[in-house]
Amino acid sequence: MKAIQFKEYGGPDVLEKVDVETPELKEGEVLIKVTAIGVNYADTARREGAYVVPTPLPFIPGAEVAGVVEETGEKTNRFQKGDRVVTLIGSGGYAEYVVANERTLIPIPENMEDATAVSLPLQGLTAYHLLKTMGRLEKGETVLVHAAAGGVGSLAVQLAKLFGAGKVIATASSEEKLDMALELGADHAINYTKANWREDVMNATDGEGVDIALEMAGGDIFHETVKCMRPFGRLVVYGVASGNPPQMYPSGLMNRNLSVIGFFLPQIMKKPVLFEKSLQELLKLVKTGDLKLTIGGVYDLEEAAQVHQMLQGRKTKGKLVLKP
Repeated sequence: MKAIQFKEYGGPDVLEKVDVETPELKEGEVLIKVTAIGVNYADTARREGAYVVPTPLPFIPGAEVAGVVEETGEKTNRFQKGDRVVTLIGSGGYAEYVVANERTLIPIPENMEDATAVSLPLQGLTAYHLLKTMGRLEKGETVLVHAAAGGVGSLAVQLAKLFGAGKVIATASSEEKLDMALELGADHAINYTKANWREDVMNATDGEGVDIALEMAGGDIFHETVKCMRPFGRLVVYGVASGNPPQMYPSGLMNRNLSVIGFFLPQIMKKPVLFEKSLQELLKLVKTGDLKLTIGGVYDLEEAAQVHQMLQGRKTKGKLVLKP
């Protein structure tokens, strides 16, 4: 089968098209013919050797796939050949075929396109659990969402409102992206590339600060975000897109009873009761139209390097999808 692989860490140019063996089924697994692949910042971190856990070489990136069940292994009984499914896997998604444990598969609702369904597992579950499980959002609270025009951010803005947030403050890097965040339901949109963005956040909260902040940039953005928190605030960290991990002194959190919380989606995947229920809820929200997905573009698998370059260059809005 065709796949995109890298044999060394580096920039987008290390991604290359290769022929590899189609993966073999093990007990409890199904073989999926891939129709859509979600592209995420985690894929670029894997490629650079900067992911949260080690990345072995050679490596086929891709954790988010939709497709059609091609074959079922022993001791499987929930799905059959021809079923349309979406799932998260550890790696190997940039390929024509993948294997996945049957327990992780979610049926794709009728009349939903595969590119739409694949836009939900990683970024949708991340946004959902950042707010509910880790941020413990309560009705009426104020939420700050950085990179609000991105895959996670655009969903987090909407979900925060659906979950009862009183006010959602979105940040982004351009007027076009700020307009998009407002269209998705944000109450305030602030350009975080401006030197005084923290003051704008504080003004939007009448000087009180925010209850929950979702942060994935690191560096100065992290430190400025800490200053935006109100007493008992929860800052949930889910990435270091800047490549500059912040240094934090816990004693600086004490005077406002602040919490800094780390989030890593694979830990959610180890708890099927959390994974299945939340993904089904997200798919239902999309089907009813309450949650709107923004597809930034669908590209051929061979264009993976170009897509990585666009993603890291912050030249995209919404979800980027590859197709074999």
